[in-house]
Amino acid sequence: MDASHISVRHLTKQDMAELHDASKKVYKVKVLDTWSEEVVDALLAMFPDGQICVCVDGKVVGCAFSLIIDFQKFGDDHTYDEITSGMTFTNHDPSGDVLYGIEVFIRPEYRGLRLARRLYDARKELCENLNLRAIMAGGRMPGYSQYVDTLSAKQYIEKIKCKELHDPVLSFQLANDFHVRKLLKGYMPGDTESMEYGTLLEWLNIYYTKSVKLINAQKSEVRLGLVQWKMRPLATIEKLYDQMEFFVDAVSDYKSDFILFPELFNAPLMAEFNHLSIPLTIRKLAEFTDPIRDKFIEFAIKYNINIITGSMPYIVDGKLYNSGFLCRRDGSWERYDKIHVTPAEKRNWIMTGGDKIKVFNTDCGKIGIMICYDVEFPEYARLLADQGMNILFVPFLTDTQNGYTRVRHCAMARAIENECFVAIAGAVGNLAKVNNMDIQYAQSALFTPADFGFPTTGIKAEATPNSEMTLIVDVNIDLLTKLHNQGSVNTMRNRRHDLYNLSMVKKTD
Repeated sequence: MDASHISVRHLTKQDMAELHDASKKVYKVKVLDTWSEEVVDALLAMFPDGQICVCVDGKVVGCAFSLIIDFQKFGDDHTYDEITSGMTFTNHDPSGDVLYGIEVFIRPEYRGLRLARRLYDARKELCENLNLRAIMAGGRMPGYSQYVDTLSAKQYIEKIKCKELHDPVLSFQLANDFHVRKLLKGYMPGDTESMEYGTLLEWLNIYYTKSVKLINAQKSEVRLGLVQWKMRPLATIEKLYDQMEFFVDAVSDYKSDFILFPELFNAPLMAEFNHLSIPLTIRKLAEFTDPIRDKFIEFAIKYNINIITGSMPYIVDGKLYNSGFLCRRDGSWERYDKIHVTPAEKRNWIMTGGDKIKVFNTDCGKIGIMICYDVEFPEYARLLADQGMNILFVPFLTDTQNGYTRVRHCAMARAIENECFVAIAGAVGNLAKVNNMDIQYAQSALFTPADFGFPTTGIKAEATPNSEMTLIVDVNIDLLTKLHNQGSVNTMRNRRHDLYNLSMVKKTD
């Protein structure tokens, strides 16, 4: 199933028709088809913040329902009916300590988009932000009926844990950091697929002492995946797609919020045009940019990750730009351009610099994106910082080590000057049959301000030089807030606006 936009939000009464239709398509076991309009109305009236749905292109295709309970009143031995108080939900207790999951489902035709994972992530976020100590749920084991003659329920669970067998419900829950606390007998009478067994599942909230906002709050802990891409011959664009998806898939498995690709990472596709002049070759490469962008948008949705596509040649009104795209995980996207083209880009490729300086809003706060040479201009980064940028992403491509040194040291300076994180990612390897793109040198890295709370070197993580790899690294936005107000020095606040100022000549969107 294709999708162009995905969103997770709270359920409303207006969603009832689509929701009830979805529930009828999900369950083969009739006893579980219980989500009538009246039942969900009662649930929404009792605990509206706990009812979450996922929408694909504006259509409700799945949901996650929850209650807050005082768990000690029930203990480990309980039934689904006892938790839901016979589907009246009167056991919901706003002063309780556990978020209890009573339902999750996705319409069958929309499976494969990892929508259930988004619902689980939203439920975890809700648990943390309501300051509840855990999420618990009674999980079904719909695959157990196939093994009941040869395995006990306990043996079946152990084989699922060891991945010797796969259960469509339990395997997914274990993959989402839940653990089996207890085997429940008679948890849901009539569930013949599970032989009326259930697993009491638990996910512990390690931030139990904190209390912040509800779902869709801006994240403070952000995970970045930086791709140190190896240039290699690629026979077709499909081979490029395979390599792109490999990295997106790998980084998303670590639940990264962003993945950053290098500048002009798609250069191997120029090999088939090597017989042409250099200016014409780069324009032929630009013909691939729109399809590659669309594939990245597809991957952003499928793998639930924000993708910064590095850069690619892009033609607008006959002018050639060095451009990239921020492809958000909700399906939206925006373009950014290299503002400062290098003398070689202008001379060899007749490239034009962009004219928009702006930050981008994401579900992890405001970010900036500067392509390679751009990072060597401190005014540009300062203008982004003045617009609230917390993370600066710099896709780059350098052929020699001295070129890389310029990018690296300027990126480190931008992190200190602007009190932000700076992530850089470049390409490595050789392209023997591509003119003007034959050698590359890179060492991708994450740089920080140099103050208490950050590494003394200003380097949070760095890749092995000239080796293809990914760098997975976490940043804490709250540390920047503390730095802005309590740092040893305050480079953003201590500027002498009485003596000088920095402003844009041209307003941008």
